[in-house]
Amino acid sequence: MKLDSKVILEAALALLDEVGMDKLSTRLLAERLGVQQPALYWHFKNKRALLDAMNGEILRRAHERRLPLPGESWETFLRENARSFRRALLARRDGARLHAGSEPDPGDLEMVEAQLAAVVSRGVPATQAMALMIALGRYTVGCVLEEQAAPPDAAERQQALDAAAASRPLLAEAFASYRDAGPDAMFDIGVDLMLEGAKARLEGGAPAARRTTAGAARRRGPAARS
Repeated sequence: MKLDSKVILEAALALLDEVGMDKLSTRLLAERLGVQQPALYWHFKNKRALLDAMNGEILRRAHERRLPLPGESWETFLRENARSFRRALLARRDGARLHAGSEPDPGDLEMVEAQLAAVVSRGVPATQAMALMIALGRYTVGCVLEEQAAPPDAAERQQALDAAAASRPLLAEAFASYRDAGPDAMFDIGVDLMLEGAKARLEGGAPAARRTTAGAARRRGPAARS
């Protein structure tokens, strides 16, 4: 079998699902492919480049809602975009860890520009739209990180916590609602809170707050792609 970037990526993603981020290495990947490590570096200059390519491939395969449908509002688009991004990260073991800290590839900027233009054309100023997209992306990565980091004894820990909260009526009620909702619904609740807050800010007109948000976003930069 000819060794090329597609073959390497396919093997790397399969290995990620098998061993996770902590044990993923170019040495192990080379062994699985039956080649020496330097052969990998003809296609990816270092491990970071390989990880970035794996992240990009995961999003290419599984992140389906990158642009709005005709007539879709900006709120609906951003909600569906966040859901699609979450599904893509959940599609692979440690998908959120692989993605965390990544920056958009220059080749992705055309899509980011198209997303931003779509939201702006629906009435959201560019700086606020960018800040909201970054916030939703980081929220999504954080939620998936928590889901994928659950320890094997997570159910037992939750039962112990719920038992300890039983004598505290507010916590008991809140925990019960949280458990009943499940991760999908809780994710949607968080997204809706962010979108509703952004819509209220737009309708109420809070220029000082918008400037603060936009300035913070410029200083930090877009750490998550969606």
